[in-house]
Amino acid sequence: MSLDDFERYPLLFGPSPVHPLDRLSDHLGGARIWAKREDCNAGLAYGGNKTRKLEYLLPDALRQGADTLVSIGGVQSNHTRQVAAVAAHAGLKAVLIQESWVDWPDAVNDKVGNILLSRVMGADVRLVRAGFGIGVKDSWRQALDDVRAAGGTPYAIPAGGSDHPLGGLGFANWAREVQRQEAELGVFFDTIVVCSVTGSTQAGMIAGFAGQDRPRRVLGIDASAKIAETRDQVARIARNTAELIGLERDVRDDEITVLEGWAGDLYGIPVESTVDAIKLTGRLQGMIIDPVYEGKSMAGLIDLVRGGEIPKDSNVLYAHLGGQPALNAYSGIFH
Repeated sequence: MSLDDFERYPLLFGPSPVHPLDRLSDHLGGARIWAKREDCNAGLAYGGNKTRKLEYLLPDALRQGADTLVSIGGVQSNHTRQVAAVAAHAGLKAVLIQESWVDWPDAVNDKVGNILLSRVMGADVRLVRAGFGIGVKDSWRQALDDVRAAGGTPYAIPAGGSDHPLGGLGFANWAREVQRQEAELGVFFDTIVVCSVTGSTQAGMIAGFAGQDRPRRVLGIDASAKIAETRDQVARIARNTAELIGLERDVRDDEITVLEGWAGDLYGIPVESTVDAIKLTGRLQGMIIDPVYEGKSMAGLIDLVRGGEIPKDSNVLYAHLGGQPALNAYSGIFH
């Protein structure tokens, strides 16, 4: 099979835009940095990287006769917000389990940002006390049972849309989209920088780029603070996705890179480098990034360029995954 054999439900405007970050590049004095903007990719509740994944999951849900999308994330999950938007767009219901993955002392944490938008879109939002973890959670299983008990037909979407047989397809397609945009722009991006937590965004990229056979690095910046689990999940999803789309070789270990050093001690808690990266990117480019994902991947990019691990002659593509609504729940750090 190939990627074209999988049905895709169109949710995006088209290819997400790519543009240079010239002032940031000049400031860092090294590689040329560009951004590919998953935060500008759809008209569904501010878009984001999960919308691209859901283009492949939604046809599967509809084929199964599902009437309710059931997913899980933290209180400020970008993923659950995008599930709510896609459900509304497709005329389905959404049940969202919002676990207390982040112990953040903001009084409005569960009232603003992503969770507010999910409520506006009519999702059944359920707050559950449970810690962070990318595995299958009991609260999610219970929600699926609840839908069935009420006579509904649920469709299970794991955290981040990741640990799902089709979870890597959206970003395998992203890799193909990048190849077309490179031809249009006359540039080759030898280094991709992306945040990794539940894994299928980076994993899909790895599988998609593996078929292009060009000297390109996909650098995942861990934001889970559970590096071994994240690395294992990225590797597993990358290999499963590569097999699914008919890559006629194994994904090599050297194609799977997840770097630690910018997550801090806990998922969802910004550290000094996170806040510095958010402020620098905002003040130099007017580009807004978030404190859970993009702030950490940008902090990684900044240090890798400054330290020379990304060479001066590189063209770097920063994957902006679109988590800005969460900023509303972290306002205290910008006083």
